[in-house]
Amino acid sequence: MPDLTGKTVLVSGANSGIGFEAARVFARKGAKVWLGCRDTDKGEAAMARVRAESPAASVALLPMDLSSLISVRRAAERFSAENARLDVLCNNAGVMAIPRTLTADGFEMQLGVNHFAHFALTGLLIQRLLAAGPARIVTVSSTAHHIGHIHFDDLDGERRYHKWAAYSQSKLANLLFALELQRRLSLRGVAAISVACHPGYAATNLQSVGPRLEGSRLAAAVFRVSNALFAQSAEKGAWPTLHAATGSDIQGGDYIGPDGLGEVAGAPKKVSASRSAHDEVAARRLWDVSVQRTAVDYHALV
Repeated sequence: MPDLTGKTVLVSGANSGIGFEAARVFARKGAKVWLGCRDTDKGEAAMARVRAESPAASVALLPMDLSSLISVRRAAERFSAENARLDVLCNNAGVMAIPRTLTADGFEMQLGVNHFAHFALTGLLIQRLLAAGPARIVTVSSTAHHIGHIHFDDLDGERRYHKWAAYSQSKLANLLFALELQRRLSLRGVAAISVACHPGYAATNLQSVGPRLEGSRLAAAVFRVSNALFAQSAEKGAWPTLHAATGSDIQGGDYIGPDGLGEVAGAPKKVSASRSAHDEVAARRLWDVSVQRTAVDYHALV
């Protein structure tokens, strides 16, 4: 990774897992890093860990609850008030395979947090990103996007809900957004680029939330064993994010994942997204739905 002195980076979901691992490396490399965190106590603890490892690190906490668009707007307003530019935005935070729950705005939680909140956050910060010139918007997806479908007639799972189908839908939405954003940036001839990545299978807190909400000790035990036997560390899971954010060979629209068998683990490389992720008609439709639902219109900001 290059030296990042003078760069400003914002990572959502930065208090643990891949988000934290990426944030601490950004800070170690000299960037000013904003930790977007829902839980401020955990965010403070994460900052303390970063500073313990890198005493000269420049880190700040940005309270941000992605299950509330009001909270996302407040976070974007605070960031914009204190920063003239944003060099790297990592849309990292997410939830996985949880029982059907709604956000404060009435969205199915997985689609609301994983996609709509990051769509809104990016749009609200687009002026700061464009001010940075060759800024990068990095959106974290998953191999689960390969089995995803966007159910435009039932986005919130009101008629039918399956936790893994909802998760894969949200991860496909991440890729549709990232690629459509790149197309729109390219049309405007700006230097900022949109890139997507996925961590492979990394052992993080992400796997424990669903079983905890369901009260399933068996599912929790299965994930613990699976993580121990098959998963790579959260530190290695952050490698695709770091490469997408700073790699010299990265171009707009790239998708970065591990180079190992099945893209489960390994060093970061360019990988292929599904045919559905490249569906421009679906991407434009999702974009329009996202503008309608979040009330964030990129055309007014770019």
